[in-house]
Amino acid sequence: MSEFDTNIPTAFDPFAEANAEDSGAGTKEYVHVRIQQRNGRKSLTTVQGLKKEYSYSKILKDLKKEFCCNGTVVQDPELGQVIQLQGDQRKNVSTFLVQAGIVKKENIKIHGF
Repeated sequence: MSEFDTNIPTAFDPFAEANAEDSGAGTKEYVHVRIQQRNGRKSLTTVQGLKKEYSYSKILKDLKKEFCCNGTVVQDPELGQVIQLQGDQRKNVSTFLVQAGIVKKENIKIHGF
């Protein structure tokens, strides 16, 4: 009986490596880029989930100048600060955030259509 007890391996955890380097699936901070349809052909692009240490007004100023569109920073009670831009700027915003080094490409979620 004692031979079998010593030969039985301990429980193997296949997710041990993933848990060691990443503390969980829900802890990643994603930046969500969404589009909202207004009326007719008009649309609105929203960016939420940026870190609090960034200056939203400076990011907005660069986005407006780069893409020739208007925008604003809206304070939402649940989501915090949200950047709103006129038009469908989803691809433009995601490439801008990656090139500026604000967010990694794998942390950006693009929603809509």
